[in-house]
Amino acid sequence: MCGIMGYIGDKPSERILLDGLKKLEYRGYDSAGIAIGTEAGLRVVKAQGRIAELEKRLREQALPSGAIGIGHTRWATHGKPSDRNSHPHTDNEMNISVVHNGIIENYMELREELEARGARFVSETDTEVISHLISSEYEGDIVFAVQQAVKRLKGAYALAVLAGREPDRLVAVRQHSPLIIGVGDGEHFIGSDIPAILEHTRSVYILDDGEMAVLTRDGIRLMTTSGQPVDKKLFRVKWDLAVAEKAGFEHFMLKEIHDQPQAYRDTLSGRLMGSYPWVYLPELKLKPKRLRQIRNVHIVACGTAYHAGLVGKQAIERWSRLPVEVDVASEYRYRQPLLTPDTLVIVVSQSGETADTLAALREARRHGAHVLAITNVVGSTAAREADDVLFTWAGPEISVASTKAYTTQLLTLYTFALHLARVRGTIADAEIASAVQALNRLPDQVASILENAEEIRSYAEEIAQHEHLFFIGRGMDYAAAQEGSLKLKEISYIHSEAYAAGELKHGTLALIEEGTPVVALVTQPELYEKTVSNIREVMARGASVFGIACENTANLAEQAGRMLLLPATHPMLTPAVSVIPLQLLAYYASVARGYDVDKPRNLAKSVTVE
Repeated sequence: MCGIMGYIGDKPSERILLDGLKKLEYRGYDSAGIAIGTEAGLRVVKAQGRIAELEKRLREQALPSGAIGIGHTRWATHGKPSDRNSHPHTDNEMNISVVHNGIIENYMELREELEARGARFVSETDTEVISHLISSEYEGDIVFAVQQAVKRLKGAYALAVLAGREPDRLVAVRQHSPLIIGVGDGEHFIGSDIPAILEHTRSVYILDDGEMAVLTRDGIRLMTTSGQPVDKKLFRVKWDLAVAEKAGFEHFMLKEIHDQPQAYRDTLSGRLMGSYPWVYLPELKLKPKRLRQIRNVHIVACGTAYHAGLVGKQAIERWSRLPVEVDVASEYRYRQPLLTPDTLVIVVSQSGETADTLAALREARRHGAHVLAITNVVGSTAAREADDVLFTWAGPEISVASTKAYTTQLLTLYTFALHLARVRGTIADAEIASAVQALNRLPDQVASILENAEEIRSYAEEIAQHEHLFFIGRGMDYAAAQEGSLKLKEISYIHSEAYAAGELKHGTLALIEEGTPVVALVTQPELYEKTVSNIREVMARGASVFGIACENTANLAEQAGRMLLLPATHPMLTPAVSVIPLQLLAYYASVARGYDVDKPRNLAKSVTVE
């Protein structure tokens, strides 16, 4: 969450900072601000609301130009959204300016100490502590002052620091929150994510925890926060900024839904090959002997990635015959999980920077478990700290509501489950071949669903009039229903719940009344009759049912009020097909209700604090 942008060079920094912050809007924010080093000293402008409000204030104030500056988009953690709580924060002398992503855990202790020494605080944030702390250490050398200050900080932080008295250098520091340095020609950049700087450079340094960078117009010095030089390879960004544009779609989310056929191909490319259909994972470090020693699997993730884990659990258990637990990452380490060297922990995170998931990763490694990360971002913390990594290759995902990141996580989990099953000899070669052939058909099947989106749109416009909705399913359908429910509530703000269909009679039926919308997933042949029985139960109480089934499933038309038939696929793979209409359902319902689809309220794309 939040976004950082920094610039030093020979151009006016204001426009560069604003454009970079706009590229980070997908991360979620409630205010924005910039600080510029000018000949007249440090100038700070910030505003609650969108970047457009900040631009308006900049026009009104007509700041002197400067070729060095830092900017920030804030998602509130300490103190409500407001002008005074917005970043950048400064010291009382208006010399030190700081932008910060993360949380300072000991900020109250530091605040009390600094106030006793005369510092006057104007905000409720933890970040303002940093500006006063650096100021208290400042004796003309901003690098030394930052190094001394961060010794006192506990928690997570990515910092960009500008001193008004030293308008020839920027300082960046990383500890448990992502930060990159862009390398240009006579100009350099700080960013919390690659899209912020990709318009200007493809060469970046990815800072690790405990590292800092000092940027001047002439070069970049990398070091630890204790001052030891760091030798680091440049990372070359290969994807194009155009990939992150809307490409004619009304919203990023709709574009990313339609990106999925290609995203499926990219994820599966190079992993399904050979004259006989096999899964091939050449990047996996876990060798067959080690894979055969695994006794249990933990899948740990948050939100949408957690729902992908629920599907992965069933695939691994069914195909590999290993017990699998799926945990919400924020709960995992606090339940003292039973971990051994024979435990495989799979952490799933789109960004690879999700704070709770990283905490779980580190907990698992401390107890000797082997950790496999499934992530979309090369160079992310999860990718670097895990023992193994499988990239999803979804490409940039801009909309806060995840779509192609989720489905490519499913495909990655499927391929790993099949690879694990083959190594362990738990299913026949013919069954693996059948699943691989079905995986190969998925991109075209998803494309065919997208061609018939209008049918889903008409139902979405109907449910947009309601305030409550239920999703039901059994087996794999229940896992998919949970993701469908999350998508609907997070962007349309319709209250929705997903239930295992067999649980309806244990209390939930009390909530069904005349006209209550119910989306019923019926894609599992072995559970067809039982799910139909559950549909009859809700319809008998007045529910309006929208059924989603595969073409090879018996006709539901007489059981459900409305039906959508999906291309037939392997029963284990149906969530990768059935979730597409659920994503469209959420999207069109949000549009019908007039909401900002790509930036749902109170949410952020990358949750980098606990």
